[in-house]
Amino acid sequence: MKTRLLSLAMFLGITTLVIAADPDPGFTAHEWGTFTSVQGADGVQMNWNPLIVADLPKFVYDVSDVHLSRVLGFAVLGKLGTASRQRMETPVIYFYSSQARTVDVAVRFPEGRVTEWYPLESAAIPGVAESGPAVSRVQPALHWKNVQVQPQSAPSQTLITDQSGSHYFAARETDSSLVQTSEKGKLEMEKFLFYRGTGSFNAPLVARLDSADAAHLALTNSGHEALQSLFICEVRLDGSVAFTAVPKLAAGETQNVQLGSASVSSAESLMAALRTALVAQGLYEKEAAAMVKTWGSSWLGDPGVRVLYTLPRAWTDRTLPLTIAPAPKAIERVMVGRAEIITPAMEQALLTAVNRYIAAKVEDRPAIVAETRALGMGRFTEAVLRRIQVGAQRSPEFNSLSWELLQAVSAPPKIDARVTSAR
Repeated sequence: MKTRLLSLAMFLGITTLVIAADPDPGFTAHEWGTFTSVQGADGVQMNWNPLIVADLPKFVYDVSDVHLSRVLGFAVLGKLGTASRQRMETPVIYFYSSQARTVDVAVRFPEGRVTEWYPLESAAIPGVAESGPAVSRVQPALHWKNVQVQPQSAPSQTLITDQSGSHYFAARETDSSLVQTSEKGKLEMEKFLFYRGTGSFNAPLVARLDSADAAHLALTNSGHEALQSLFICEVRLDGSVAFTAVPKLAAGETQNVQLGSASVSSAESLMAALRTALVAQGLYEKEAAAMVKTWGSSWLGDPGVRVLYTLPRAWTDRTLPLTIAPAPKAIERVMVGRAEIITPAMEQALLTAVNRYIAAKVEDRPAIVAETRALGMGRFTEAVLRRIQVGAQRSPEFNSLSWELLQAVSAPPKIDARVTSAR
């Protein structure tokens, strides 16, 4: 009967599904993740591609793996092969149970696709057709069948690891139960279910810089629910951090923030404020600490202006429907929106670098690559280049050599073999 109810609910598109009350009051599920968008000074959310290899362990599954992603005879492009408006980064689902149990977990992403996951998932959920004037399409999904949830008191086995130094491993620093799957003869164990993806929709926060005063930032909530715990972060090239906190932004509301007015603070104080905000939204303290540790170096280490905010639970349930059967006593889902702002100063700095690169002799270009990398734009360099090409008549030489510079900046820096051997 439960199976029939699950199939019907998935066909009807129910979001976070409650099937039957579980007699174990200790069975709960908690999830956190990040949605990153890039916005120009005009508030337009852009398609962008980081062009930098994702910091994930090698054991994580990727849709671009040809052994997993053959569709009608063609290999599917992975996350790095596409530009998109949203990067769904590191959602993890934790389980807490006082007794051993078996659950089915399904994730749907109607306006996006999942690109990485762990552990190995089962066959995709049967396609759900959407009616309408357009041709029906199949919604992408993940489906972990027969997930074995071990009680928290179960002996902890050694979890798989590697030498990548990935921030993925910080997510394990919680008291969650172990989860175990067995797919295609592979027994895999982890502290959570993990996935990533890309989306084609706009985030609810719109951030605009005044064309007459680039320090004047207007924040507008274009969504249907209030946004809470907004942090406008300014990370300078010298590593100093300043931030302004906005407790709430109602649906349709606009608030103005003056950049540069916030006093310099420490990254630690901002991280503490973020942890407090995440706990207020429903995460356990160790989960909030794990999330901030996972993304702290990116949120607070990369130079630039960005807005971090907690997304409404209703938005998460619409955007990323989750089904767990049997249903936990409680499900907490806390997603953080990240709006990365491409400022006019960033556009001008990259434009100057491109023009210098074009004019330079071939032997002088590596130095310009290093200087461009030192600007600190990182994985958002491609988005800045898109901005300086918007509305401008650029020559074929400009387009070709700007792309060449971008590729060089995005590639890992070369290590001098003589220096390595001398160590």
